[in-house]
Amino acid sequence: MSSSKVPGPEKTALLPPREDIEALINARHRDPFAVLGPHPDGAGGQVIRAFLPGALSVKVVARDSDDVIGTLDSTEVPGLFAARFADACGYRLRINWAGGEQTSEDPYSFGPLLGEMDLYLFAEGNHRDLSSCFGAQLMSVDGVPGVRFAVWAPNARRVSVVGDFNVWDGRRHPMRLRHPSGVWELFIPRLEAGEAYKYEILGANGILPLKADPVALATQLPPDTASRVASPLQVEWQDSAWMQGRSEHHKPDAPLSIYELHAGSWQCEVDDAGEVARQYNWHELAVRLIPYVQQLGFTHIELMPIMEHPFGGSWGYQPLSQFAPSARYGSPDDFAAFVNACHVAGIGVILDWVPAHFPNDAHGLAQFDGTALYEYANPLEGYHQDWNTLIYNLGRTEVHGFMLASALHWLKHFHIDGLRVDAVASMLYRDYSRKAGEWVPNIHGGRENLEAIEFLRHLNDVVALEAPGALMIAEESTAWPGVSQSTGQGGLGFSYKWNMGWMHDSLHYIQQDPLYRAHHHNELSFGLVYAWSERFILPISHDEVVHGKHSLIDKMPGDRWQKFANLRAYLSFMWAHPGKKLLFMGCEFGQWREWNHDQQLDWYLLQYPEHQGVQKLVGDLNRLYREEPALHDQDDVAQGFQWLIGDDASNSVYAWLRWSKAGKPLLVVANFTPVPHPGYRIGVPFAGNWQEVLNSDAGTYAGSNYGNGGGVMTQDVPSHGQGVSVALNLPPLGVLFLQPT
Repeated sequence: MSSSKVPGPEKTALLPPREDIEALINARHRDPFAVLGPHPDGAGGQVIRAFLPGALSVKVVARDSDDVIGTLDSTEVPGLFAARFADACGYRLRINWAGGEQTSEDPYSFGPLLGEMDLYLFAEGNHRDLSSCFGAQLMSVDGVPGVRFAVWAPNARRVSVVGDFNVWDGRRHPMRLRHPSGVWELFIPRLEAGEAYKYEILGANGILPLKADPVALATQLPPDTASRVASPLQVEWQDSAWMQGRSEHHKPDAPLSIYELHAGSWQCEVDDAGEVARQYNWHELAVRLIPYVQQLGFTHIELMPIMEHPFGGSWGYQPLSQFAPSARYGSPDDFAAFVNACHVAGIGVILDWVPAHFPNDAHGLAQFDGTALYEYANPLEGYHQDWNTLIYNLGRTEVHGFMLASALHWLKHFHIDGLRVDAVASMLYRDYSRKAGEWVPNIHGGRENLEAIEFLRHLNDVVALEAPGALMIAEESTAWPGVSQSTGQGGLGFSYKWNMGWMHDSLHYIQQDPLYRAHHHNELSFGLVYAWSERFILPISHDEVVHGKHSLIDKMPGDRWQKFANLRAYLSFMWAHPGKKLLFMGCEFGQWREWNHDQQLDWYLLQYPEHQGVQKLVGDLNRLYREEPALHDQDDVAQGFQWLIGDDASNSVYAWLRWSKAGKPLLVVANFTPVPHPGYRIGVPFAGNWQEVLNSDAGTYAGSNYGNGGGVMTQDVPSHGQGVSVALNLPPLGVLFLQPT
């Protein structure tokens, strides 16, 4: 291939009009492709222009060889190079910089890249694989490897990609605007994975702080804030058996026991002084965490948000990169390998996910293109007073679709088994945590956020189609009806709802001195009034062991022995109560200290028998829960529960039956006083021997070992509406599980 540079009379001027030149120089040109790159000269040849501030010289070389076609001449405009060539042909630019030479294709020689269908689906709010389309995508165009960047900024006057590759100079790589979607795109040839980048955006009122990519797939390690070009996930998934059987594990009649943890503070590498030296990465966590979760018998882990977030003290609940795992623990590949390892070990992985709010960091989504793009413009709608954060405007189709795509990104690309949706109550109500006059009613004058409700319903319907078997769990603290009802029945469509009422009532009860528990007796029984109005998860989460609320064991009244007995009884009550289970890390062995995200759990406590006892009890509760259908297969229907004693307030005793679908009962008896009750009579449905399958006061759990010698025979004494009964020795601050043999 050959061409020649031609001088002489010009049908097309080498230099563009003065207004274009000024716009290029001042980095405010809205359509750089109209000026830069190759343009026909009207005589079969082409004019090539390149704006390369700081370049010393520019040669034009053949696309497929090192043959020099010619030179781009420097012009009277510093940094602007141009020349006319007799033949139009493919080419590369060989640029001589003060620091060396660079040869690459011209970014402005490529045509539009994003497909019309991608842009249409994005504008409609229904692009379900946005993370494979927007952001920084490694690809080849016309056989040339590089990175295609795409970002939504409809009110920007100019958007440029900046990074180390162009010394963060926004004049070097301005993007093409795709009308009418408001999406800007640019293909930068020869760029590779690992490059740090941001967007420089010219808004109506000037240059904005550099912005990280909203759809970045990887990021720099905080406190650095740039996005990184990521390779496509390269994971050898070995979890096909798990994924195919997941729907069975997630049915309402299956056991679901969740261990909630913060990846950065569960366990860390410590120095000789016992201080945290560094956080473990995903590979190291997998080696340590997976055997531990298996030993304790939990079915799932739930990770507090691992999406990249600028401030570690937010625990991930103020994320800015809704598509990127935090660089704190490794690469996206590392995280995918962690999920794979959990699945191979038979452990499901749930992620906390935050569509309710985002922080206002200058490099983030706030005022992204100089306007309220992702957030509501009115602070009465768009500002969260509780968290000093901004609220997604989910009524805007592009924002609706952005968050929808984020959810699907984790579920589909990382094989995540469920999302626990944070702060749903704050999404449902426009007056959430606001006084009169501090909120804007909906179009009907009501307090419901109709846009957020529509988003949640659409989200749950789409997840059911796109990620079959995945769980959608709502942290919803109000009495909103039908949270876990299908959208077809008018509900929100979640799989489960956190039972915050049960959590508050039961914790308030257990913190009472046993002397006064008789006056709070209904606090433990009230949850059964509404237990089947939703599909519930019983949560003892991180929120209950921080901010001066005390750790779970430190909430318990009494001396050291009573605190441990109360904790064992409370956990046993929780596992015996209808509803799936969630327990925060550290609670399973009775950590005294409140959780601190900057320190690891107090593992040294496991040298003491009382702490070992709590840990062993949790493991045994999980095994009993998984093995006994009566404890899980009628969790969400009233037929699975039968009160025997709910009114013995003076003794603080409760007794009930859990029934399996097959009609096999399990008897649960709880004594919440520190006094043993010998010969306590309880009616039971079947005559014969009732075996004691678990006693929270057993010696193996460091209890007083008061009980029934492994079992008890019924007597022909009617009681509690039953024809026969048993006389049980009830341990102090203890819970018994018995079954007929």
